Amino acid sequence: MQLTYSRRRALKAILLLAWPTVLEQILTTAVSYVDTAMVGRIDKYASAAVSATMTVNWLIGSCISALAIGFLSYISRAIGAKEGELAKRAAAQTVLAALVSGALFTVLTLSLAKYIPIWMRADVEIQSLASKYFFIIYTPMLFRSAIIVFGTVLRAAGDTKTPMRVNVATNIVNVILNFLLIFETRELSLFGYEFTMPGMGLGVVGAAVGSAVSFVVGGVWMTVSLYKSPVVSPKGMRIRPDGTILRPCLTVALPAALQMFATSLGYVAFSAMINTLGATSTAAHGIANTAESAFYIPGYGMQAAASTLIGNAYGEKNIDKMRAISRMLLIIETIVMIISGALLFTFAENMMSLFTKDQDVIRVGATVLRMVALSEPIYGVTVIIEGIFRGVGDTLYTFFFSVIGMWGVRIFGTFITVILLKQNLTAAWGCMIAHNVALGIMLTIRYLRGRWNPLLKKQPEKAVAGI
Repeated sequence: MQLTYSRRRALKAILLLAWPTVLEQILTTAVSYVDTAMVGRIDKYASAAVSATMTVNWLIGSCISALAIGFLSYISRAIGAKEGELAKRAAAQTVLAALVSGALFTVLTLSLAKYIPIWMRADVEIQSLASKYFFIIYTPMLFRSAIIVFGTVLRAAGDTKTPMRVNVATNIVNVILNFLLIFETRELSLFGYEFTMPGMGLGVVGAAVGSAVSFVVGGVWMTVSLYKSPVVSPKGMRIRPDGTILRPCLTVALPAALQMFATSLGYVAFSAMINTLGATSTAAHGIANTAESAFYIPGYGMQAAASTLIGNAYGEKNIDKMRAISRMLLIIETIVMIISGALLFTFAENMMSLFTKDQDVIRVGATVLRMVALSEPIYGVTVIIEGIFRGVGDTLYTFFFSVIGMWGVRIFGTFITVILLKQNLTAAWGCMIAHNVALGIMLTIRYLRGRWNPLLKKQPEKAVAGI
């Protein structure tokens, strides 16, 4: 008979696994702010050239992340079941996956670099610069794939500290290189001392080169870390297709990829409709999204822990552990996101003021931030439930729910209110909040019914209140 898995043990396991990922995302977000500010110091055309292909960047990254999710579910279950050899065989398949996806996207992105800014309807005067930027940052695509895929494998094995170190170092290298490559040689003053800071003065091209080099550094380090891992090192394993592993992994990865693809396209359509509202609304929308992203960090940090720990419990066939961990995750996330939402509501204007001095933009942005702050707890629960479902390989229904929420609620609602009824940005964000709430309700109902949990098929009498 299995021993009951206590709440204290669940809390300890969650915190040990989640804190490195949360810290990683905090530092990465901070560095991203600095990186954006550096490019912004050049001129508006530089910022526009970098931003012109941003949604394509999200789309490609999400496809590779979805592929990694399939392996996360498989490897975490194998480790939970004490099948170390199987976990290493699966890790060897991730090497193949990183090579194939990296090579595929390298050819695709580099061959289309000239046309993507045109398709994204960037201004004619920045299309050439945007194309150069896009081409350079996608040249090291193999290394970018390694960072995403191998980082996910290490997290599935319970090692969240190594990906944290690698990603933080990658971002620091990026900032340092940007500082040296973007700006020309200039005189700086620090603590009363003046000195000459050398610089290449390459502008946007320098920013792209800095990012590309940092991806190479991160990709090499993450690959070495994977091969040194005592749990999932693919050393000595055959790097050739293994259908017994790839089939179940792709079964999980395909719905996740379709979900991320549909969501990314939805973001593009949503932003395009908001752009029709004018410069103030466009600026407020972009800055509010940037400001809001910092408040999602705890949720996404714990999502990785949720997938790994639930996958381990599934592999162990330990329903008590799964129950304790999932409930504790939801409790922690709800508390954290209530606090996060309260802070966002209180300091909405302060957050907007960090990025702009335009009072109209601050006013509109603060309004929509306060609106979305009220839905933060619901969004946090959604993020955790998605992580729980991924841990057991249940991604198909999440895909369906995401498409319904994004296209049936957000996009359709925004089209009606903004395009047809000529409403403002608050109406568009109201549709976005309605999408988040609808997705949260659908996922919560499925969680409570327990049909996502394979362990309940053997214990139907417990299929009440989730697990």
